Amino acid sequence: MVHKILVVEDNSDNRILITDVLSSLDYEVIIAVDGKEGLETAINSVPDLILMDLSLPKMDGWTATAEIKAKPELENIPIIALTAHAMVGDRERALAAGCDDYISKPIDLRELVKKLQDYLG
Repeated sequence: MVHKILVVEDNSDNRILITDVLSSLDYEVIIAVDGKEGLETAINSVPDLILMDLSLPKMDGWTATAEIKAKPELENIPIIALTAHAMVGDRERALAAGCDDYISKPIDLRELVKKLQDYLG
């Protein structure tokens, strides 16, 4: 089974890097470039996992995550925050919004791959 991962990221360089890594690991990648599109895409595609930037246009990642987790059909999808917000309390804030995990930027690709394996098997 090919796992479907939604990447919600507004920075094109980060999007390309993440997409290339995920594709090389045979994941199906779906892209959204802002929080509003991320929410809509999650509803329409029901991915197996979501990688969510937190600083996004139109709707921030905290809000998009909370709205996704509020939907019964989406509440069990793991959401991993990808963020440059690495200050004290940011991890806790991401988890409080409904993120299941947290990776700070710049992204350590080994850490990303390990977390994907942890959540998707």
